[in-house]
Order: sequence, then structure tokens, then C-alpha cells
Amino acid sequence: MPHEHKPNFLWSILTFKCPRCRKGPMFIEKNPWKLKQTLKMPEKCTECGQPFELEVGFWYGTGYVSYALAFIICVASFLAWWLFIGISTEDNRFFWWLGLNALMLILIQPWLMRLSRVVYLYFFVHYDKDYKQTKVKTFDYESEDYYKKIES
Repeated sequence: MPHEHKPNFLWSILTFKCPRCRKGPMFIEKNPWKLKQTLKMPEKCTECGQPFELEVGFWYGTGYVSYALAFIICVASFLAWWLFIGISTEDNRFFWWLGLNALMLILIQPWLMRLSRVVYLYFFVHYDKDYKQTKVKTFDYESEDYYKKIES
């Protein structure tokens, strides 16, 4: 039986792939800057059937991940600015960094929102090389069951 290689962890995150099989796309639209489609996801992975929303309100936790990623990006851009340009309030270099950093965060926000969803899901669902033979990861109850109980 040929050995199937394990897809790269970091590359799977950056290309927004399912954490369980690392093959199926997590978003319907590949381009995150099509703003009406940015966060549209299939209910389950097209490759392995892993549900993406593990419980009702699951995606609320991505706010913390998004904040942490934005903070890391800000620190990295500050350090790069400091090393290559320097920081000074006397000639407004600090304020130029502040403005450009804010603009950069606004421009990458759709990509950052997607990345935070992917990273957050990777905390709960791990790679499974035998994903075709094993059950998908779920929490105690299914989201569909929760909504059915509310309707009845």
C-alpha cells in the first residue's frame, strides 16, 4: 500500500484547508476580498465530511484569535518599521507607522477574518490520516438538533 504524505500544517492553514483531511476547502469563494462571500462556508468539508460549525455559536471564539493575530501583525510591522526606518515623534515617523499600520489592518481584514476561523477550528479538530474510516469530530450535540428543539 503506497504511503500517502501528510499535508503541511502551516500551508494547510494559510490555504484555508479543512483541519481533519487538510484537503477540502473551508470557504466557498476562494477570494476573501469578495466581501459578500468572505465568510460563506459549506456546512461540511467536501472531502471528509467534517462539520465546520461544531456547536451553536462556535465562531464567537474567533474574535480572540483575530485579536491575537492582529496584535502579532502590529508588533511585527512596528519592529520592521523601527529597524528599517526608525521611530521618532519629532519628525512624525511614529505617526506614519500608526497610519500605515491601521490602513494595512483594514486592507487585510477579510483575509484575517478567514484565517482566524481556520486557526480556531484547528484548535479543536486535528489531522486524521485515516479520515475515510473514522468518525468526524463533534461536540456533545449537533447544531441541527439544537435548532430543531427550538422550533418545536
